[in-house]
Formats: sequence, structure tokens, C-alpha cells
Amino acid sequence: MAIRHPAPVHQASTKTPYSPIAMAACALYFLMGQAFIPRLGIEDDESLFAMPLLHPRSWEYVLRIGHSHFPLMMMSYLGTLKTLLYDPVVHIFGTGVWATREPMLLAGTAGVWLFYLLLRRVAGERAAVTGCVLLSLDTLYLLTSCFDWGPVALQHLLFTGGAYALVRFYQERREWSLAAGCCCFGLALWDKALGEWMLSGLAVAALLVCWREIRAVLTGRRLAIAALAFTVGAMPLIVYNVARKGATFRGNFKREMNLFPQKAMMVVGTLRGEGLLGYLTDEDWQTPQPHPPQGLLQKASAGLAEMAGQPRYNLMLYGFAAALLLAPWARRPGWRIILFAAIAMLVAWFQMAITAGAGGSVHHTILLWPLPIVVIAVAFAGASRRLPRGGIALLAAAIAVLGVSCLLVTNEYYRMMARNGGSLAWTDAIDPLNRYLLERRAKTVYCVDWGILDNLRLLSRGKLPLAVGMDELSGDAVVRMAGDAGNLFVGHTAEFAVFPAAGQRLLAAAQAAGYRRENLITIADSYGRPTFQVYRFVGQARPAGAARGVSHGAPPAPLSASSCP
Repeated sequence: MAIRHPAPVHQASTKTPYSPIAMAACALYFLMGQAFIPRLGIEDDESLFAMPLLHPRSWEYVLRIGHSHFPLMMMSYLGTLKTLLYDPVVHIFGTGVWATREPMLLAGTAGVWLFYLLLRRVAGERAAVTGCVLLSLDTLYLLTSCFDWGPVALQHLLFTGGAYALVRFYQERREWSLAAGCCCFGLALWDKALGEWMLSGLAVAALLVCWREIRAVLTGRRLAIAALAFTVGAMPLIVYNVARKGATFRGNFKREMNLFPQKAMMVVGTLRGEGLLGYLTDEDWQTPQPHPPQGLLQKASAGLAEMAGQPRYNLMLYGFAAALLLAPWARRPGWRIILFAAIAMLVAWFQMAITAGAGGSVHHTILLWPLPIVVIAVAFAGASRRLPRGGIALLAAAIAVLGVSCLLVTNEYYRMMARNGGSLAWTDAIDPLNRYLLERRAKTVYCVDWGILDNLRLLSRGKLPLAVGMDELSGDAVVRMAGDAGNLFVGHTAEFAVFPAAGQRLLAAAQAAGYRRENLITIADSYGRPTFQVYRFVGQARPAGAARGVSHGAPPAPLSASSCP
């Protein structure tokens, strides 16, 4: 990004009177996250990092050295960096919602602080505090880090940290900062190959806006250091693509040119904070047994939401539009920083807009962050300096208006989560399902729909004998699966099935082989929605004594999230 002329080292590193404000913003961000961590059940994509860690282990590519093996890629575009970080977490703290979500919330908090340090170096203290406060209050930046199903938390941390390190290199000429920044970018690409969107956006913006600064520090030695550090960070992804002949880039890009308006509206929804309403949690009218507010926090949240009219969007879009109008007032270097952020944002968004299956969800558009906050912070801070008197007061008022609007939307998410629980993907019924299956001690548990296997693997800490039950089935496979009464099958109820055809195919194949389905239990969430069904097959080919630890008596009474210990 555009940067000021090199400043003495002591000026860049000394604490300022505004540092406590930035620290308080980071603390507030972290504390708000604590209220959300226990509210929703573990979602399937949120638990993908455990694929190489827990039984049944799976991965896309593993590097074998002697008798040891090192999983490098979970999918062709998703690396195992998060898995590596969570390995000690799982062994020390387990696999519940706190152990799963707290580390990524910490990563988000660190990202907010690094954002403050970055803006302080390139745009000054006033813009840095403005950006830090606004980012810490941004509703979807908080929620997508806390419930890191994208995953996006490490992307934000690595790209913000990488940019900060490169700016520090330019200002201080310390080559270890150059290496650290480029290594962060390489790690971001390994973590998620879609990081290429942001990486190319930053690169294009740097070449167009900062070429003079780049040329001033560019030497053969430094170019070699940058290339080597980036290669080290991205090495697992490089090894995988050499072995699989470019599978990451060969199999994940399909062009889609007809959904630009819809994808642009998703960016708008992300800016306004409304993009996850109805996705993370159900609407009020969808909940048969809403929970009344319990405890001081929930009662205060419900009262505040009622008083504010239950707002569903904040004012950040208007803040962004105002920042673009105020950009000419930012002077140099402010307008160059705004130009840098705008170019990087447009280049990154254009790539997701032309990619099939990308850009239509918040977990993609939020990858553009914190660039929109850069535009707002720098423009507002620059405009405030142009006012002879009252500039700081007007800036503080603007921050307060935008920040309060964000807090009210964040509160509305909390109110809805406490009242309505999670949507299908985030249901708390997954916890009693996990406990029930652990108690039944089945021979094999076949998962017959999406959103079951990965989160059960995580929650059970690999103790459940899980298997996929959605594949195309041959006659022998059906006999093997349905013919042993020790095997259990788990799917969603008809109302909540994600891929209903998968369960229908299995049922039809089992019936054709002479088996009938026997329902064992329906598990509801704590809000009264029947969510999961557990069943087995019985029939003519049922082998005597095949059940292993599974009762053959009458099915147990229906189970719900609220009835489990």
C-alpha cells in the first residue's frame, strides 16, 4: 500500500496516547466474541481442520518420509496449516465449542491489533485508531472469525501481518521483515488457495501505486530473499501441485460471467452486516419453541433490540460511500492509500465474481476485509485534518455513529441466536446426537447426508466409527451395510435434509435387497425442531447376533438437545 517516507525506528515503535484506545478496541472485540462462542452447534465446514487429526482420518495429499507421514492438503485448495495449529489444542483442551472457536477469535483479535499497527505506519495515528475501532466493531468480521467455517481467520491474520511486515521493511530496511512478510503471504496461499485473490489484488495495487517505492528498495539480494521466503511459506502447496500436476489450479476454476449483480449485492450485504441473517440462525417465525431471555446479558440484549427496532443492517455502506466522496480531501499520501485499497479490492473481487461458485457468500466476500475499512479510516481521518477547528470532534462523532450501528446489528445476531438457536448447519442438536451415538457403541455409523460426519468426528474426538453413506451403492455394499444390525445410519429429518436423494437411494437399495428401515430415535434441537434421525435396517438377511452393543428392544424415547445432560 502507499506508504509515507521512512520514519525513524523509534517513532514507529513508540507507544502513543492513542494506543490504549486501540488496545481497548481489541479487548472489546475479544469480549464480544465470548458471548457468541457457545451459542451455536459446531458446523461441518468449521470442523474440517480435524480431518487429518482424528479418526476416520482423511486428506487430499500426504507426504511420506520413511515411516512418517505429513498431511499437506485437506482439499485441492485447502491446506493443513490450521490442522497443524490445532494439533496441540485438541490434545490439551479437547474438541468442544470453546476449544474450536477460541483460537480463531484470538487470531481475529491479533488481526485487529496488526491492522492498527499497519495503518499507524502508513497513514498516521488518527487513521490507525479510526480503522482499529471500526474493524473491531464490524459485525461480520467478528462473526466470521468466531465461527471460522470459511475458513477466513488465518487469511486475515496472515495478509494483515504480511502487509505490516513489508511496510516495516520499507521504512526500516530490515531484511528479516521482508522475509517475514513474504513468508506470511506464502502461508496464506497454502492455508487457502483462494488467497490468490487478495495476493494478486495487493500485487497489482502495489505495482500501480507504489512502483517508485518498490524500485527504491529493490535489489537482486532482496528479490531472492522475498522469493525464497514466499516459497518456504507456500512449499506444501507447491509440493502438492508438482505431484498432482497443478491440481489446485486445474480443477477449481470455472468461469461464470452472468452473476455480477448478485455477487455485488453480497459485498453490499457484507458491508451492511446483514449477510448472515437467516444463515447462522433461524428467523423468529421459523422457531417453534423460542427461548425466553435468560440471565442479565440476554435480557439486556432483548431489551436493546426492542428499543432499537431490531435493526438488520448497519451504516457502514453509507460510511464507505462518504469515504469515496471525501477521498480528494485526504491529501497525499492519504489519497494514494485509498487508491491502493480500492484497486486491490476491485482486482480481488473481480476474480471471485468471474469464478463459478464463488463470491455469492459472506465467507468469500469477507476475504476483502480490512480493505473497505482502510478506505473509510484514511478518508475520514484525512478530511478531519482539513477542518481548522472541530475536526477531531467530527471524526469521533462519525466513528460513534458507524460503531453504534454495528453494535446494534451485532446485538441483533446475539438476540436471534439466544432466542432461535442455529439454523440447520449450526444446530445444537449435533451435541445430543454425538452423545447418543457414543452410548450406542455401534459397529459403524454411516452418515447419509451432508453436515454430519465432519462435526461428529470433531465432537467425538475420533471415537465414533464413522463412514460415508452417501456414495453410489452396489448390491454387495448394501448387504454389507444394511445386513449388520450393529451398523447405524444417521440422516436429517425430511424437513431438514440437505441431499434428500442420498437417503432415498440407500433406502431403495436396501428395500430391493430385502431389508426394511427401523427408526431408533429422532433427535431435536433445544428449540423444538426435529433435526436428526438414527435408524438401522432389519430383514431377511439379518445375521444372528450381528449387533454389537446395540439394543434390539423397543426404540428409546425421542431425544432433544434440552433433555440431554
